[in-house]
Amino acid sequence: MAVLVSDAEAIRTVRIDRPEKKNALTLAMYTTLADALEEADRREDIRCAIIAGHESGFCAGNDLNDFVAMAQTGGLGAPILRFLHALARGMTPLVAAVAGNAVGVGTTMLLHCDYVVAAENAVLSTPFVALGLAPEAASSLIAPRLMGHARAFELLAMGRPLNAQGAKEAGIVNAVVPATELESAAMIAAHAIAALPPQGVLAARRLMRGSADEIAARIDEEAEVFRQRLASPEAREAFQKFFSRKK
Repeated sequence: MAVLVSDAEAIRTVRIDRPEKKNALTLAMYTTLADALEEADRREDIRCAIIAGHESGFCAGNDLNDFVAMAQTGGLGAPILRFLHALARGMTPLVAAVAGNAVGVGTTMLLHCDYVVAAENAVLSTPFVALGLAPEAASSLIAPRLMGHARAFELLAMGRPLNAQGAKEAGIVNAVVPATELESAAMIAAHAIAALPPQGVLAARRLMRGSADEIAARIDEEAEVFRQRLASPEAREAFQKFFSRKK
């Protein structure tokens, strides 16, 4: 399994578990992630969910081989959109534990989390435009609201990475801790959230997050642009360069 799901004491832990590929997400992994979040919303005994990776890296983004296949078929992949909508419309509070690299969707999914703990070695980056693509996961809506247009442009368009402290200053990360304390810090935060009155948490999240319909609409708008960009000459050239470097 490339995504591991476990439940204990009202906390669901969803761990991306593909370290040999730097935790790059395949379509099958997106399906498991969406399943885990949607089921948590249906379970009254799950009060909070943690999204985690490995100490060597949180998530390298989308598996680029899947992107190449999607570019040939002209689609973005229903499992990807299902996961993104699960983030946008989910009711279960989300805590993220981030170590190492968080690339592409590895960063943009954090914008949907309620509490993010980063190890000191965490690096967030979104090289969408460098690959001839466009931002996704409603990041083009949420990031400018969170950190202002200038810093959001630097991250999403220019692709400049943020280290852990920079991500905290930008408002993406709540706490920066040594890597050895990452998992325990995330669990402490999750238990603190789970101990709160659940309906009160639900009401607070709904008011603070704003319209889920607006976020979902931006996800779909971005997805359409993303589809077009995948088929563009710029993206084809960028992917050819990427794979040639790997070889």
